Amino acid sequence: MTEVGIKLAFSLAQIAVVMGIVLLTVMILTLAERKVLGWMQDRMGPMEVGPYGILQPIADGLKLFFKEDIVPAGASKFLFSLAPILALVPALIGFAVIPFGPNKTIELFGYQFQPFVISDINIGILYILAFTSIGAYGIILGGWSSNNKYSLLGGLRAAAQVISYELNVGLAIVGVLLLAGSLSLVKITEAQSGGFWHWYVFAFPFPQIFAFVVYVISSVAETNRLPFDLPEAESELVAGFFTEYSGMRFAFFFLAEYANMILVSCIAAALFLGGWNAPYPGTLVERLGLEGLAWVEGVVWFAAKVYFFLFLFFWLRATLPRLRYDQLMRFGWKVMLPIALGNILVTAIAAYLFPR
Repeated sequence: MTEVGIKLAFSLAQIAVVMGIVLLTVMILTLAERKVLGWMQDRMGPMEVGPYGILQPIADGLKLFFKEDIVPAGASKFLFSLAPILALVPALIGFAVIPFGPNKTIELFGYQFQPFVISDINIGILYILAFTSIGAYGIILGGWSSNNKYSLLGGLRAAAQVISYELNVGLAIVGVLLLAGSLSLVKITEAQSGGFWHWYVFAFPFPQIFAFVVYVISSVAETNRLPFDLPEAESELVAGFFTEYSGMRFAFFFLAEYANMILVSCIAAALFLGGWNAPYPGTLVERLGLEGLAWVEGVVWFAAKVYFFLFLFFWLRATLPRLRYDQLMRFGWKVMLPIALGNILVTAIAAYLFPR
C-alpha cells in the first residue's frame, strides 16, 4: 500500500471512530435527558424497554427508521429533502478539529498520526464557526419548503435567533483568542496546561468568566434548546420548522440538535476549561509510573467536562420556562452583545499590559 493510501486509511478510521462515538453519545443523551428530567420532576422516566428503560434509544431509532416518510403535496420536494442533510452534515463536520485528548503522535506502519485529533488546522475556530453557521440554512429551508405556516414561522424565528446569538458566540471566543494568540484548538488547549489556574476561565491577566457565561448562554440559544427553543415551540408552532417531517428526515434534524449540543460542549471544554488538561499539574497516572497511559487520564478529563456541559442543557430545560420572543431578542442584543464587546476591550488592554 502506498503512503497516500495508508494516510487515507488512518484518516477514514479516525473519522469512523469519532462519528461512532458521537452517534453513540447521541443515543445515550436521548435516554439520559429523559431520565434526568424524570428525576428532577419526581418521576421515573422511560422504564418499559429493557431493564430500567436502557434500550429505549434503540426502540426510538427503530421506530423512526421504519416510520412512513411523508412529503406534503405542496412542499418543494428537493429543498424539503435537502434541509435535514444541510442541518446534520455541518454539525458532524465540526468534530474534525476537536482535540479529544493529548496532542501525542503515534507511529504505525512507518506513518505518524495524531490519534486524538482528526485535523489540527491553524484556523480551527474559524472553521467551526463557518460550518456551524451553514446548519442554520437547513432549519430555514426546512421551514420554508414545508409549505406550512407554522414551519415558516419556525424557520423565520430560527434565522433571527441564529443572527442574534451566533454573533455573541463569536465575540465571546475572541477574548480567549487574544490570550492564546492562536486559532488552533490544539494550541489553545495546550496553553492551558499546568493546573486549573491556567484555564482561561480563571487565567491571569483577565479571567474569561464573562465570556464563558456569554458563550454558554448563547450556545444554548444556538442549539435551539430550552429556554430558547422558540423555533420549535410546541405550545405555539406545533413543532416549528419540522412540523411536516417524519421518519428518517425527522431523525436527521433530531441528530443534528444533539450533535450540535455535543460540539458546543466540546468547544467550551477546550476553550475555557483546559480541554484534556487535568485541574492539577501533570497527571496522576504519570506519578504512578505509568507514563504510557497518561493519555487515558486526559481523555477522561475531557469527557467529564463535556458531560458536565451536557448535563447543564438538561438542568436548564428542567428549570427554566421558555422566553417570549421579544425577550429573546432584547436579551441577545441589549445584554449579551454589550457584555461580549466589553470583555473583548478589557481583555485586549490586559493582554497588552501583561503579555503572557
